[in-house]
Amino acid sequence: MSEFWSYFQIGLRHVLDINAYDHVLFLIALVVPYAFKDWKRVLILVSFFTVGHTLSLILSVYGMVTVNPGLVEFLIPITILITALFHLFTAGKSSKTESISIVGFVTLFFGIIHGLGFAGYFRQLLPGSASDKLLPSLEFALGIESAQIIVVLIVLIISYVIQTFFRFSKRDWTLVMASFVTGVVLPMIVDHWLWHK
Repeated sequence: MSEFWSYFQIGLRHVLDINAYDHVLFLIALVVPYAFKDWKRVLILVSFFTVGHTLSLILSVYGMVTVNPGLVEFLIPITILITALFHLFTAGKSSKTESISIVGFVTLFFGIIHGLGFAGYFRQLLPGSASDKLLPSLEFALGIESAQIIVVLIVLIISYVIQTFFRFSKRDWTLVMASFVTGVVLPMIVDHWLWHK
């Protein structure tokens, strides 16, 4: 049980770490157009992200995938920017009620990229043989999913308060938050070392 709690906490801290806010930014960008009544759709999207994240971690831990960490560090803010821009340009449109398949696939892919960003560190944490690594990976994934649900709940509560008490329309709230995320993530992309080689 103590080992489960240990890996669960690592997953929890991975998302909630204030110094690694890229994960939280992605979640904000992902769920900002939704409300509590869309909880099923939000849960599916967050779970797609977790599945992608876990898949890339497991593949990396078992040595089946190796990716340049610098490239992954560059791609993570790109995924956040794409998600924010998508919601910026579709704010107020009915597309949020359409099929989840395309958005779900993109979210799964972005989860894979985000997972690769943490794979090197996580690989160092796991001792023992290949058979000893699967359970800790799943325990870590459970911590990630729990943290993501916490972040999503906070975003939905803030969204509800802003729209109910401050009379923001859903469209305006989406525009403001998607613009905010875009403004935060653009310097991360512009300042990345890949541009300054």
